[in-house]
Amino acid sequence: MSAGYVLDTFAVIAYLRGEAAAERVQALLAEAKAGRLCLYLCLMNYGEVVYISERKGGRPAAEEAIRIVDNLPVEVVPAERHLTFSAAHIKANYPLSYADAFAVALAQEFNAAVVTGDPEFKSVEGLVRIEWLTQPNAKHTTLSAAP
Repeated sequence: MSAGYVLDTFAVIAYLRGEAAAERVQALLAEAKAGRLCLYLCLMNYGEVVYISERKGGRPAAEEAIRIVDNLPVEVVPAERHLTFSAAHIKANYPLSYADAFAVALAQEFNAAVVTGDPEFKSVEGLVRIEWLTQPNAKHTTLSAAP
């Protein structure tokens, strides 16, 4: 396999909600299922997907998100000590969320591109490759932990 991609929270949420950006995520999932590339998701970002889903649609939505993601051809990577410290270093030096820093650290570890539509990642374009998902409008707001 020649290519690797890290799905960030934005990409997974777009896929789950069937948003415009989901088309590219679906194509990557098909390629991963066929064994032509590797897809990764950090457990930290997975947790963010779950809490956003629960916040939006209650516990049943969170459980449905877990069921769907667990059946995708994606390797969920735990936030082990070395990855956590790499993410902490990134967070200390770049203006992006802590969860986003995990996606960047994971992309660095696997020499992979981050798949996202979250504009926060513009600050780390020099650190990792970013595959930008299309956004339905330019006024997109980033996913955040704030209520």
